[in-house]
Amino acid sequence: MSTELSTAATRGKTGAAILGRVINPDDPTLSPEAARSILKLTFPKADKDRVSTLLTSNQEGRLTTDERAELDEYLRADAFLAAFKSKARLSLKRAGLKP
Repeated sequence: MSTELSTAATRGKTGAAILGRVINPDDPTLSPEAARSILKLTFPKADKDRVSTLLTSNQEGRLTTDERAELDEYLRADAFLAAFKSKARLSLKRAGLKP
């Protein structure tokens, strides 16, 4: 999923492209404290459950247009979080620390 953000970051004016350039996941410049805090970020259980329901509906071909849009938003948020966590892991590695 993070590929969407990474690919979009190299071009374009989409939200994903803009956030990709802001985060710049390949630039490990976070402090260890910030990096560790970012690595703790996760979706709440209710959101994880909702994504699971949406994915099941998608696999069964029962996803409505509104549900598809909702799932797409979750996927974009996941890509954003993955890029942010990648930067955090690289920052810790650069500092000689384990994630």
